[in-house]
Amino acid sequence: MAGMHGHHGHAHDHSHDHAHHHPAPTDKRYTIAIALNLGFVIVEAAAGFFANSTALLSDATHNLSDVLGLALAGGAAWLAKQHASAQRTYGYSKATVLAALANALVLVIACGGLLWEASTRLFTPEPTQPLFIMAVAAIGVAINGTTAALFLAGRKEDVNVRGAYLHMLSDAGVSAAVIVAGAVIYFTGLNWIDPAISIAVVLLILWSTWGLLRESLDLSLDAAPAHINVAKVREYLASQPGVTAVHDLHIWAMSATKPALTAHLVRPEGHDDAFLATISNGVTATFGISHVTLQIERAQRDDCEHC
Repeated sequence: MAGMHGHHGHAHDHSHDHAHHHPAPTDKRYTIAIALNLGFVIVEAAAGFFANSTALLSDATHNLSDVLGLALAGGAAWLAKQHASAQRTYGYSKATVLAALANALVLVIACGGLLWEASTRLFTPEPTQPLFIMAVAAIGVAINGTTAALFLAGRKEDVNVRGAYLHMLSDAGVSAAVIVAGAVIYFTGLNWIDPAISIAVVLLILWSTWGLLRESLDLSLDAAPAHINVAKVREYLASQPGVTAVHDLHIWAMSATKPALTAHLVRPEGHDDAFLATISNGVTATFGISHVTLQIERAQRDDCEHC
């Protein structure tokens, strides 16, 4: 913009990225996780039919949904590394957010199917083979626990990695519950325990997935990341020397781990490059926003709707 609206300033300093640094997702760990879980799905599904166990079949279905989720997450992690193009100027980083949203939706849908099947079996329980069920479920705990450990790094900062981690952790929990169900059935002969445990675990999974669904939906709608207080950012910008007003402030997620900011600052005395760099670096260091775009205006615009 020219004239009284001042100049456009764009500065971002990657030296401050350590505030949200974590190991980048690698294709290797997604590939390992997919291979392990797909192999176990086949084994567990066959075992479920053999042992006539709703719990094993439910767990296999849940694992299959997670294989899809891992494929989505791994694909998104790969896309996020691709370079921007003439049309896609932000690159493909947003794919990590979309994958996390898809992950959450797939898990909710899968849980709905499991809940229906377990509820049906609850009223018509059938005999199972508890010791066989416990042995297969124990393998599931080991595989899912190992897979979850692959995604420990970066789960707090990256909603996409957290989606994969929660999936694997929930699978380990389901398998552990199946072991408990098998033990109870073995000692009491109560076959309704099998679907009852399935229902309890599905409800727990739905509860734990709600946060992931809400966060990924917010990020896909370009809401400010939950850990960033927009009011505090506005207050910080308004407190800078010579700044009389802040408007058109927008904060959103370019990817699951990279927030961005744009804002117009009214500063009658104008600015220089040092002023822009100081504010941009301050925003990055204080709020972890590494991509900062600021526009300085010498006078308030009459047509400003957001001032």
